[in-house]
Amino acid sequence: METSDRETSLVSYVSPVGKDTWSGSAPAPTADQSDGPFRSVARALECVREKRRDSDGDLDARIVLRGGLHLLSEPLELTAADGGAPGKPLRIEAFGDEVPVLSGGRRIDEWRVETMHGRPVWVAHLPEVEAGVWNFTQFFVDGQRRPRTRVPDQGLFQIEALPDVTPEVPYNQGQDRFVCRAGDIRDWHNLTDVEMISLNYWIDSRMHVQAFDPKSNLVTLDRRSDKRLTDDYVPGALGWYYLENVFEALSRAGQWYLDRPTGTLYYLPMPGESPETVSAVAPRQVALMTVRGTAESPVRHLQFRGIQFSHNEFQPAADKAAYGQSASASPAAIQVFHAVDCVFEHCALTHLGTYAVEFGEGCLDCGLRGCDLTDLGAGGVKLWHGSRRGFVTDCVIADGGHRFLCGVGILVGQSSANNILHNHIHHLYYSGISVGWTWGYGPSNAFGNVIEYNHIHDIGQGMLSDMGGIYCLGVSTGTRIRYNLFHDIRSRGYGGWAIYTDEGSTDILIEKNIASRTKSAVFHQHYGRDNIVRNNILAFGEEAQIARTRIEDHESFQFRNNIVLFDRGTVLSGNWSRINADFDANLYWDLSGRPLDFGGRTFSQWQGLGQDRAGIVADPLFVDPEHGDFRFRPGSPAAAIGFEVFSLEDVGPRPARRRHSRWG
Repeated sequence: METSDRETSLVSYVSPVGKDTWSGSAPAPTADQSDGPFRSVARALECVREKRRDSDGDLDARIVLRGGLHLLSEPLELTAADGGAPGKPLRIEAFGDEVPVLSGGRRIDEWRVETMHGRPVWVAHLPEVEAGVWNFTQFFVDGQRRPRTRVPDQGLFQIEALPDVTPEVPYNQGQDRFVCRAGDIRDWHNLTDVEMISLNYWIDSRMHVQAFDPKSNLVTLDRRSDKRLTDDYVPGALGWYYLENVFEALSRAGQWYLDRPTGTLYYLPMPGESPETVSAVAPRQVALMTVRGTAESPVRHLQFRGIQFSHNEFQPAADKAAYGQSASASPAAIQVFHAVDCVFEHCALTHLGTYAVEFGEGCLDCGLRGCDLTDLGAGGVKLWHGSRRGFVTDCVIADGGHRFLCGVGILVGQSSANNILHNHIHHLYYSGISVGWTWGYGPSNAFGNVIEYNHIHDIGQGMLSDMGGIYCLGVSTGTRIRYNLFHDIRSRGYGGWAIYTDEGSTDILIEKNIASRTKSAVFHQHYGRDNIVRNNILAFGEEAQIARTRIEDHESFQFRNNIVLFDRGTVLSGNWSRINADFDANLYWDLSGRPLDFGGRTFSQWQGLGQDRAGIVADPLFVDPEHGDFRFRPGSPAAAIGFEVFSLEDVGPRPARRRHSRWG
């Protein structure tokens, strides 16, 4: 612990090799091991509180973490007493270029090596698991997630029959039994520990197998699924699923299985791994850290820099198969409530079982800059109900949905005036960004949100349905979606859209985006009003380019000065028996040379309805659109529709904003 003569600054060091009985005044132990850094961040926080009381709170404080694994015995808890002052935030940061990992896990090092089916398997006995006080569904070795056993190893099973489903059963009524196809499920070891993950509509449900009748192939589950176990809305088609934690499926390097009744962990090592040298961690805690003030006394001025947060676990309640659209009711590893100016810079939030961070009720001017959020159990960031003026900028959010497939990259609820800028969001199973949380035209606090210069791709990956690169809900006055790059949106069934204005989406400006390669349409509005879609490049929707589901008496949207390019599908899909939208000055081109289809109409018939009177059918002359190069070649007719050329060279994280990040 270092302080100046006037006691106006404080630096406390924390190290995995420190001791909480030491002073924390030095980054390393002294030669005689009589003093040195603290062992825990909790002790360093306690020290800061003590010193602040002695200095009447006028203290510029830093807590500096040395590299290595900092195992948390319980979540860190910061309150209003831990906050800083304007210009003097409490800073919790890495020491130099070292990587401190705040972990909610426990090391597994009590390995013995046995032989199973002629190959070595590592086995560890975990008394806490056998006693029923610990269970985990994730396992990490040398900083990498290892796969739980899965059946089938690749792909999905399809349900054979649903004895409790008739045509009258609604889509949102789940089931707790089904008939599997012969051989898909067997009377496996610890059958009630096998998890079924069903994929229905925009939700994944997790249920445990309760019983199996090998004569009838009837499977009974321990809870009802969240949605009907059918193949979305396809008439007569039944749902898809896979299974986890099957002992008999332990067959390839890197897999693991937890035998809960005996407390035995089995792991098939990767080539070159040794039980004496690997770092193996299983998570124990839900939250790694909570920052919680009150409405009267918020936590103010916190800064976290260069820290990695890892290894948390969330076990769903016994009656819960899912946690809502976007896994919105699932928790986060870092939970922030009633805080002002709480900022994470150049941090990594990785190897997690939930969302990474939630800014909830009472948060103002809180967010992330230049962080990496990867290997996530659900999604990345929740800017949730009651927060305002949050920000997520220059971040990478990727590889999510390992436990809750429907988690999204950035989830904005009843929250206003947020800035979501220059992020790279990819490889999720549901939507990239979701904004708004009101279904229909009722009151909404999701207004004034700015979504610009984000690169969003490889969304859906063929697992769930009804998704968007960006997904919007409700009245969203002042929300702007501009200068974003969307591509490769692939749903399992219906609804792989790049830009998706869902129920009641209103007063949204969508301009100067490039969106391409979608399974369904590129732009889809379910229903809404007064949205403006202009000066975008929309390309290569497989089924259609523009979709609208519901006709209402008011105007759905304006669609002007856009370039629409495709090589399959129609221009329009959905319900266009009445137009109730304003199309004008758009350019359309089908590379396949087919006649254009505007909801069963030719282009001239479309113009005869008063639409696209200044529109044209012409090749826009892009450089290489099939490979994502949408620059114009000389002679492009884009100017004829008033198209304003824009650049997305600055899309995604800006190097200058990430130059201090060790994660790139």
